[in-house]
This record gives sequence, C-alpha cells and structure tokens, in this order.
Amino acid sequence: MEKGQAQKRIEELRAVLKENSRRYYVDNAPTMSDQEYDFLMHELEELEARFPEFLTPDSPTQKVGSDIDAPMGDNAEPLAGGDFVKRPHRYPMLSLGNTYSIAEVEEFAARADKALEGGFSYCCELKFDGTAICLTYTGGVLSRALTRGDGVIGDDVTENVKRISNIPLKLTGDFPAEFEIRGEILMPYSSFEALNAEREDIGEAPFANPRNAASGSLKLGDPEEVAKRGLWCTLYHIPAQSIPFDTHDEALRKASSWGLPVSSDRKICRDIDEIRHFIDYWDKARHDLPYATDGIVIKINELAAQRALGYTAKSPRWAVAFKFKAEQACTELLSIDYQVGRTGAVTPVANLSPVQLGGTTVKRATLVNADQIASLDIRVGDFVFVEKGGEIIPKITGVNLDRRPSGAVPPAFPEFCPDCGTPLQRQDGEAKWFCPNRGGCPTQIKGRILHFMGRRAMNILAGEATVEQFYDAGLVRRPSDLYRINKYQLLSLEGWQDRAAQRFLDSLALTRNVPFERVLFALGIRFVGESTARDVARHFGNIDSIESASLEQLLEVAEVGDVIARSIYDYMHEAANQEEIERLKEAGLQFAANSGPAALSEALAGKTIVVSGNFSISRDALKELIAAHGGKCASGVSGSTSFLLAGTKPGPEKLQKCSKLGIPVISEQEFRNMLPGSTAVDETQELTLF
Repeated sequence: MEKGQAQKRIEELRAVLKENSRRYYVDNAPTMSDQEYDFLMHELEELEARFPEFLTPDSPTQKVGSDIDAPMGDNAEPLAGGDFVKRPHRYPMLSLGNTYSIAEVEEFAARADKALEGGFSYCCELKFDGTAICLTYTGGVLSRALTRGDGVIGDDVTENVKRISNIPLKLTGDFPAEFEIRGEILMPYSSFEALNAEREDIGEAPFANPRNAASGSLKLGDPEEVAKRGLWCTLYHIPAQSIPFDTHDEALRKASSWGLPVSSDRKICRDIDEIRHFIDYWDKARHDLPYATDGIVIKINELAAQRALGYTAKSPRWAVAFKFKAEQACTELLSIDYQVGRTGAVTPVANLSPVQLGGTTVKRATLVNADQIASLDIRVGDFVFVEKGGEIIPKITGVNLDRRPSGAVPPAFPEFCPDCGTPLQRQDGEAKWFCPNRGGCPTQIKGRILHFMGRRAMNILAGEATVEQFYDAGLVRRPSDLYRINKYQLLSLEGWQDRAAQRFLDSLALTRNVPFERVLFALGIRFVGESTARDVARHFGNIDSIESASLEQLLEVAEVGDVIARSIYDYMHEAANQEEIERLKEAGLQFAANSGPAALSEALAGKTIVVSGNFSISRDALKELIAAHGGKCASGVSGSTSFLLAGTKPGPEKLQKCSKLGIPVISEQEFRNMLPGSTAVDETQELTLF
C-alpha cells in the first residue's frame, strides 16, 4: 500500500471507529459486532505501525475511554454523560485486576498469605456484568449517585437512579449518618428482551447486550424514561474508610438490613480449594440467573487486612476478578449469505448448524468482510468455533482444521451485488466491498428509508415490515415519497385499519417540527452520526450553507476531519441528493436552525476557538457556551485560530502547533474571565455546569 492510500485508509478507520464507539456507548445500538470493531482496530494498529508518520496521540489506538475522557482525541466528545454534572468521588473508584487463570488466583492468595501471615478469609461474590454506580446516603436518604467516570470524577445520575425500583430512597435501621456503597446497575434478561423487541418493532437495531443497554439507559436524559427500562441494582462494596465493621461480609449483611439490595450469592472461603469450588459451581449455575454475570470476585474479607494490603495505582491489592472464559461451541458452517446494508456495504453472514450457546440457539454469525474470511481461512463445510461471551452477537473465532472435509475450497466473495446484480466495487484501502447502485439497489433504498424513519431521526411510527410493504406496493422509493402517501392508499394495504393509518399520518406530520440537526442526521450521509450532524447543523445554520460549503469550510467544523468532510461534500454535490433535499423542503421539513443556545453576548464574536483537554463541564456544554457568546469552534489549529482553550491534559501536538504559529493558549479560568458574569473555577468544590 502506498503512503497516500495508507493515510486515506487510516483517516477512514479513525472516523468509523469513532462513530461506532459513539453508537456503542451512547446510542447503545452498534452497527457492527465487537469482533468487527476489533478487526478494524487491529487493521488501524498495523497501518500505524507500518506508517508511523501518521500515528497521532488522538488516534483510537492511543486512547482509552471513560465516562469523562473521550477516547477518540483531544477534541472528541465524551462518549457518555455529556449532559450530566461532574462531581468528584470521595474515595477513588478503582478497577479490579482481571484474570482468566485459576493459577493466577492461587498466586493472588499466596501473596496475601505471605503479606498477612495467615489469619484471614476470602469473600467470594458474583461479578455482575453491568455499569458501576456509587451511592451516597446522608441521614438514611439517598443524596447522590455517581457513575465510575474516570475513577476520580463521575457523572451525577441521582435523578435517574431514583427511578430504579429496587434502590431505596430512604433506609431503615441503624445506618451510619453518612456512607457510600457501590455496586452495579444491571438490565435483567427479561427487560433486555422486551426492550429489544420494542426497538425491532419500530425498526431500530437491537442493543448488543444487557451491559450496554443498562449503561445507555442509566444515561438517558429523561428520568421517567429510565423508570420504564426495568433496570436493577445490586450492591457489593462499602469503602472501608466509611464504616466501623470488622469484615466485608459483616458490612454487606448490615447494608442488607438497612433495606439495600445486596446480593446473597456470596460465600466465605478459607482456602484456594473452596474458592475453586465456588468458581466451578457458578460457571454452570450462572446460566440460571435472571441477569448477566461474567466472573467471580475474590476479596480479602477482613477490613483491617484490606487496609494493610492497600492499593496499586489502579486496583486494590486485596481483591481479584476471575473472568469466566467465553462460551464456545463447535458447529458446521452450512453456507454463507452476503447481505447489503443501507450504505451499500456487503457483509458476509455464516449460516450454521444450530448449536446451543449461552442459553440460546445460534444459527447465524457475522463474518465481517472478505479479509476476515481469508484471515480465518473459513470454508463452507468447515466446523467452526463460535463464541458468545457476554455478547448477543455470536462470533466465529476459528476453524477446527482436523474436521475439514476433503476438497473444501475457500468461498469466492461475490463480484456482483446479491440484491441488484450491480458489479461490486472496493476502493483502495477499503476493507469492505460496496454496491455503487445507491438509487436502484432495493436493500439500500429500504435501509435508507428505515434509517430516516428511526426514533433518533424523524421518529415515524413504522418499522421494517412497513417499509417492505410500502416498497413492494411501489409507494416509496425515497424518504420524500413518505409525504405523498394518503390515507386511502394506506387503507388499501393489507392489515391497515383506520386507527393505524391515522397514527402513521400523525407521526409523519410531527416530523415537520423535528429540528434541523436531526433532519440532517436522517439523510443518512455516510460517517455522519447524530453528534456530527448536530455540530455541522449548528456551525452552518442551514442546508443551503452546507451545500455551498467547500471542503476547507467543512473542515472548520469541530470533530470533522478529511474523511467526514469529503463524505458530506460528495453527498451534497450529487444531483439525486440535491433533488431529494428539495422534495423534503417542499414537504415542510426544517432545513434551517430556528432554535439553539440563547445568545448571551458578543464577547467571542469573530473568534475561532480550538478546545483541547478536560474541563469542569462537558464538551457539549462548552461548545454551546462558546456559541452563545458569539464564538466558533474548530477541530484543528490553523492560522485562523484565535486561541487554544486548554483544559487538563491538552493534546501535545496542538500545543506544539500553537507555539509554532504564535497562537495564544488560555486556561479555562482565563476563558471564563473573558465572558460577562464569569465566576472562578474552584476544583475543590462540586463541578457544575457554567
């Protein structure tokens, strides 16, 4: 691969990985499996290793995400919690060291025995597969609930947590005046299945797993919607500094007596044999639980011993998590189908001989793309290893070569679109093959219409079956056709009654009130997710300005890089898309921003500001603050940059470029001092929105 091709592919991979991280963590509706995401990440790692001149500190390969730090670079938005107040944890929320090896559990026990010279026990508990939470009770009343965040600062989700049915708002008994207790927010399988059924019914992709569903539900902006999600809480740790008890088990028993939801599935073990027996038991019994678990946590039970062992920088020395190995089955690969997505990407899907895995029957698994088929050397008739782990999407991880039938040959990736017969194309540096027939490929057409109608786009009351019906009846070939359907046409279709037809038309009428940024997202421009659509809409203000924007002007939008800018530019310059936008305008959709952050002043008028690092408020709030005072955000430092607004941990490359170009670098407090009615930032106090 030539250097130019490598650079293009690296930029594309970064854009795809960033967008799918957002879909995974924020939308909780990933468009690719974990395996495909990892495959793309590995491809990016390999390219950056081969072309180190393109490696940057803000690459997805160099960042690890959290509730606070965006994993995709200095200027990327937080993946979650952007609208929540940030507050410091009283005691750091550290992570546990993980192991898949019983031998490493034995080493943990040996280290503890040597350091403590015996005289202690272990408390073994289930490791719940949810999202971490820290509750504070003051005078027996729930006063605060924080997510883990980055371990030091978390998102305040108190109002949402108050809507989780088994979390008591008020305690009973002899509770301390104030204490913290930590645990996990879970989504039981029953709630998960009901939620996914609802999403599929309205044409939205299902959540990938209960863990993502729980995490996303906890971060919803509407507490009443959180109440509908069927979340559950289990608590398992009170920081030893805040309680007067002798053992961890005693603390949990007391917490249970106060009315707190503490898991009873724990056991005091005296030696490694008892620990091993507990692990072996739950490795099988966990499948009968109503929620997901992914391992066993082994803790030193005596709190004095915990204090003696202390902590490393990231983890307590007095605890370790044993992770269950992903469940695996071996089954026959019967055939491979090739499916076309709304963007034209062709994805191979394996049809398997049905096999039981993780309590469900697995019949299909994605194969990601042609490169993965080649990498795994998969052939029809092979017996393949399928894993599920905590995921709903099964993954093929390998081939049992000992059982390969004689004469098996590698599958030939199709040369023509399996839906419309158009020759497939694969651009240099692309991992996927695409059908270029955007306007005539039925699957792409239906996919774009379904995306347009989705809840986070135009929120039209219809799903996949309705789109199929409209397409088959010749009523809809592009989203604007939806606005030309009348009630008589609906009633002529099978299964439609007067009430259903009216509800559909009413939901269609409501789309005329959908704000411009969601309309822009609904158009389905490649690489343009919700947050990118919002940024672009707010930057330009209306569709005409976007259509006339040059590539350079598009690159001035925060978080828009070369790949996304090119995608928007190409979309806006395609005649069919221009015609569709005009038809949607005629239908009455909003193609101009008629509302936004209230104008507070002109203090930043004419200034282009680059933001880098972490701040006391979310990036969304910071961008809105800049816009409300007349300023404009940009993603990269250039000659037109007025100043770099630097928080903690700003990007070193941006600082270097500012130094080279003589561009001022200012702190958050200096920035606030530029604004009318500014206040000091006291980082020892609670962090609130400005």
